[in-house]
Amino acid sequence: MPPQINRRAFVGASITVGGAVAAAPLLAGCDAERPTVAGATVDVKLRINGTDTDVTVDTTTSLLDMLRERVGLTGTKKGCDQGACGACTILVDDRRIVSCLTLAVMHDGAHIQTVEGLTDPAEPDRLHPLQQAFIEADAFQCGYCTPGQIMSGLGCIAEGHTRSDDEIREWMSGNICRCGAYTNIVTAVAETAKKA
Repeated sequence: MPPQINRRAFVGASITVGGAVAAAPLLAGCDAERPTVAGATVDVKLRINGTDTDVTVDTTTSLLDMLRERVGLTGTKKGCDQGACGACTILVDDRRIVSCLTLAVMHDGAHIQTVEGLTDPAEPDRLHPLQQAFIEADAFQCGYCTPGQIMSGLGCIAEGHTRSDDEIREWMSGNICRCGAYTNIVTAVAETAKKA
């Protein structure tokens, strides 16, 4: 008679194996020489919004927390802190990412753009075209998700995912607006893409 396995043992084994499989690609990108013990610190060199910045961070600090707490760029919002809402979306080496799900030490040497970097220092009162489009389309209400929506919209435009409203909705679907301004957000992204 074959050995019997109960549901609890099966689920436990599945989670163990699944976790190991899921963790392998994440660990593959980590620098094995960097310490990963809580409390250990590392110097990270970054180019943030066009300015070279050196930051000493704990190896367990997320990129989001580093930007907000160590660099003082609070435009990037902490929403769910689990990568589900998109409020913390930024551009890293011209790719959009949710900054709460990545460690700061993994981005040594990276070029980072946050919503604060959209304004030209020479013309601080002039908004980026997508920011202006958000105002014109009334694409926000409470405004909490707006920085992440704008950064994701920039990524969407740069990636060429603006051929239709449906395509914009699909590629912006990782950004949640609890106020429900989705239709106007799509309009703002579409109008900016037409002018780009």
